[in-house]
Amino acid sequence: MMELRQFDAKGMKCPLPVLKARRLLKEMHPGEQIEIEATDPGAPKDFVHFCETTGHKLVDSTERDGVYVIRIEAV
Repeated sequence: MMELRQFDAKGMKCPLPVLKARRLLKEMHPGEQIEIEATDPGAPKDFVHFCETTGHKLVDSTERDGVYVIRIEAV
């Protein structure tokens, strides 16, 4: 099982969560996953668009108590 990277983007405003996650994904191997926690309400749709344009796979996107948890698999 590959390590699941964690990225705390809580408190960051768009587009910082996506820009910082992009930098982390560039260091990752295909198949590795990153879980991003964000509080910006725009983050879920921003990451959908990010995955559509970069080819990374959006594995899951949920919301818990105002925190959006987005999981992306590197390609």
